[in-house]
Parts: sequence; C-alpha cells; structure tokens
Amino acid sequence: MSPVDAPRKPSRAGRNLPAAVAVGVGLLLLVAASLWFRPEPFVALVVVAQTAALWELRAAFARRDIQVPFTPLAVGGVGMAVSAYLAGPEALLVAYVLTVGAVVVWRVLDGSGPRALRDAAAAVFAATYLPFLAGFVLLILDQPDGEWRVVLFILLGVANDVGGYVAGVVFGRHPLARSISPKKSWEGLAGSVLLAVAVGVSGAVWVLDVSWAWGVALGCLVALTATAGDLAESLIKRDLELKDMGSLLPGHGGVLDRLDSLLITVPFVYLVLAATV
Repeated sequence: MSPVDAPRKPSRAGRNLPAAVAVGVGLLLLVAASLWFRPEPFVALVVVAQTAALWELRAAFARRDIQVPFTPLAVGGVGMAVSAYLAGPEALLVAYVLTVGAVVVWRVLDGSGPRALRDAAAAVFAATYLPFLAGFVLLILDQPDGEWRVVLFILLGVANDVGGYVAGVVFGRHPLARSISPKKSWEGLAGSVLLAVAVGVSGAVWVLDVSWAWGVALGCLVALTATAGDLAESLIKRDLELKDMGSLLPGHGGVLDRLDSLLITVPFVYLVLAATV
C-alpha cells in the first residue's frame, strides 16, 4: 500500500480545529459587542442562544418520539430572561414555575396517559436545563460591575475548555469517564483547573478587587462544574444516539454543545460572585 493510499490516523484533536477557533473567537467578539454600550443587547443574545438550544433539544428528543412543546418553552424562556434581568432571582423563580405549569397544561391538552407524562417530564427538564439556568447569567449582569463579571464568567468557561482541550490532546493518557466521554482525561481536567485558576486569580484581583484566594476557589469550582456539565450532556447524547446536538457552530456542533458546561456552572459562579459584593 502506497503512502497515498494508507489510511490516515485520526486526529487526537477530534474536531475541525481552524473552524472551532474561528467560531470561538467570533462568539467572544459577539458577546463583547453585546456588552459594550448597554446590557440589553446581551439579554437579547441570551434569549436567542437559549431559544436555539431549546430547538436543538426538542429535535433531539423527537428522535425517541418524545414530543416537547416548543412554543410555551420558548415564550417562557423569554419571560425568565426578562424577569431575571429586571426583577432578580425571585422573579426568575416565579417565571420558571409559570413556564413549567404552562408546558404541562399545553401537553396535557393534546392528550393524557403515560406518553403525555413522559413528554411533560421532558419539557420540565428542558425548561430547567436551559432558560432557568441561563437566567443566572443575567442575575450576574445585574450585580455591581455586572458587565465585567459576565466577561469573567465567560473567560472562566473558555479557560476551562481551552486548558482541558490542550492538556487532553497533548498529555491525555488516563480516561476520566471512558463509558461516558472517551476523549476526556484526568490530564485534561488538570489542564482545565490550571488555566481556570489562572483566569480566576486575575479576575479576583483586577475585576472583583478581592483576595487571590477567591480566584483559586472560583477556578477550581468552574473546572469541576464545567466538566460535570460536559459529562451530563454527553450522557444525554449517548442516550439519544447523537454525536452533536446540532451543526450550527462549525467545529463545535450545536449551540447546546457550546453551552453545556456553562449552564451547569453559572449558578455556582453567581453565588460566589454574589458573596464578593
């Protein structure tokens, strides 16, 4: 067999790296632009992102004949985002409860029985996993210097992904959870911790004006929760027999593939940042 005909060894990167970098930089610039003058464009960006992710999740569930009512979820998601930004955590919780009630009633009106119960449970999960958790980033936005705190949160997520990706590709030898996500390694987790801690310490000193110890705690917390978020979505995709939730973001997959770690992380970051106010 000639060198030309020889099968190529799969890249350890496991993705289209140039496309992933270009899309990642573009998303960071989009977030920065939305926060530049006033916070309202960022609220709109959150609404668009969570709605797109809800659409992807609805399509993924449909593969297993689970029908999630998209309209009340999308409308309720807008209500949760606006409520969180304008009126705080209590309003977010009220909007969440109203959304859950709406999706259950909407589904039951189409019929009852075990199938309706399954669909309603999936809809409640979707409402919790996406717009409710996403609402916490808007609670961060409402804190003092909220724009900078949101930037810090985003950069912590980026540091976790980049540190884990680079360390995993270069040094990864010991699987972290082989049956869930074979490409994740303990070495990758160590890389996530190191880079997230570096960003956390910088943010604690320059953004939050608190002790560097807060940054160490924040970086370690983000690395752990973001990894848990990645593994949780991997479990969902494995159960639904999917590689990616979508294809909207080249090199990353779908919108939900980009948000998975941030969604689980943001409530914890909100609590830590609230303690520094």
